[in-house]
Amino acid sequence: ELMGSLRARLQSLWEERELVLRESRECAERGQGLEATVRDLCKPNEFERYLMFIGDLEKVVSLLLCLSSRLARVQNAMSRIDSNTDAEEKHSLSERHKLLSQQREDAKDLKENLDRRERVVSGILAKYLTEQQLQDYRHFVQVKTSLLIEQKDLEEQIKFFEEQLETLEQSIP
Repeated sequence: ELMGSLRARLQSLWEERELVLRESRECAERGQGLEATVRDLCKPNEFERYLMFIGDLEKVVSLLLCLSSRLARVQNAMSRIDSNTDAEEKHSLSERHKLLSQQREDAKDLKENLDRRERVVSGILAKYLTEQQLQDYRHFVQVKTSLLIEQKDLEEQIKFFEEQLETLEQSIP
């Protein structure tokens, strides 16, 4: 019964992931249209700034999500430490936690820098785009970011439920 429930939840998550992937493809198409408009209207160096910002947006958001996810796993492992856990494992977890925490802080600094760059790019685009096109650009950036977050969250949930199902299957003779 539990395995059936896990399989059903996994099926639901896979379907949800497909929807998010479809939305991501549609967002990418809107992004290509926006990119063509920006290329046509802006100076080459301004267009390059736009492209660098859009490229870095995905990288920085993905990095932050990845580090946060890894940090959460280490924190979960640390919460399971008890008197039976050997000192080497405790030390290893502590070191990984410290390293990941520092890396996440560095990634947050990158995100703050990216946010400043977004304001610069937005200011550049405001000189060329209509109000509607500018709103489309802002909406594109917002949707792209939320789809990345949603996709990563779904991947984590799928991984968790697949591990649960595998553990359960192995525990049954």
